[in-house]
This record gives sequence, structure tokens and C-alpha cells, in this order.
Amino acid sequence: MAGGAHHPQPRQYVMIAIVLAVLTAAEVALFYLEAGVDAIGQSLTVPALLILSALKFYLVVAMFMHLRFEKRLLSRFFTSGAILAGALYLITLAALGAVVLF
Repeated sequence: MAGGAHHPQPRQYVMIAIVLAVLTAAEVALFYLEAGVDAIGQSLTVPALLILSALKFYLVVAMFMHLRFEKRLLSRFFTSGAILAGALYLITLAALGAVVLF
């Protein structure tokens, strides 16, 4: 870390934990509410869950892994590695016939 000046206070950790708990509760509620929704609503459930999961991922990585307070180079290394891992995952799924990319 560049220095101790940017380190979050314990109160901020508690606030992030509360936000993560609320987002998780929203995901669970969205999953259970999906059963009574028509086809259009069900088609929006998966993208909504993916967006909520991505937001939670960002909060954990940025705050608990301290990437928000590190130099940009380290954040770029992490981001590029995550993008490459996601691309490799999609390529593997496509090769196995589980998903059609194009």
C-alpha cells in the first residue's frame, strides 16, 4: 500500500458489510420472486442477478482487498487478469458446447 492515509476505518468496513448483506438479500428475494413472473420478467432475472453479483464483486475487491487504495498499475493487473480469466472461461464453455458465443 502506498501509505496508511487511505486505509478505511472500521466503520467503513461495517457499512460495506451492511451494503453487501442488503445486496445479497435482494439477490435471494429476486431469485424466489422469479417463480411467479411471466416470461419477460424471467428473462430479466439473470441479467439483474449478474449486475448485483458484479457490484458485490467490485465492493469486495475494492474495499476488502484494498485495490481501491493501491497504485493504478496493480488495479490494472488485477482487472486484466480477471478479464482474461473470464474470456478463457467463455472459450472453454463454447468449446464444450455449453454456450454459443456468436
